[in-house]
Amino acid sequence: MFSKLAYSVFEKSIQDYHLHNQVDQPINNPFPKDKFEHLLYLKNWIDTVQWHFEDIIRDPNIDPVAALSLKRKIDASNQERTDMVEYIDSYFLQKFSTVRVKENAKINSESPAWAFDRLSILALKIYHMNEEATRSEASAEHRDKCQEKLNILLEQRTDLSAAIDDLLKDIESGDKFMKVYKQMKMYNDEELNPVLYQGKKQ
Repeated sequence: MFSKLAYSVFEKSIQDYHLHNQVDQPINNPFPKDKFEHLLYLKNWIDTVQWHFEDIIRDPNIDPVAALSLKRKIDASNQERTDMVEYIDSYFLQKFSTVRVKENAKINSESPAWAFDRLSILALKIYHMNEEATRSEASAEHRDKCQEKLNILLEQRTDLSAAIDDLLKDIESGDKFMKVYKQMKMYNDEELNPVLYQGKKQ
């Protein structure tokens, strides 16, 4: 099952990151570049670093200059995340390129890669909620509340994993077909963001 494979890779990426837990640590992808696991590991590593960027920038005592610099890093990370999703979708487009689509085939509301994106983020939520549910210095009430949330996240993982596997099976059988739309984000594009292209004229 693709979802089980993906989740195991996401877990390894998260565990590897937390060996040092530094946003600027270099990635050491253990999977060969020609393997799908390599893409999944890289995808989750980007998500994991950004998760911690988002934690840091919410520090109420952060220096404003440092916050602006970090915001730029988050923007770049968001773009990298989107690019990575589109790259993974390219893998699936190639994988299913020879499938004969049935006449009554339907399109899904999201592509396979965006579903894996959700699973990657969910893996991070589970990891960090488990940390809170087992944090010894936290109150029993805090741990109990976090355990309740963790149980829901684990249920969501089961449901999302099943949905991903069903989607891939439906695409492979021709019951559904892939149609990928590029994100076409405008705010990073100097030709599309008015603040950027008007600034170039000054």
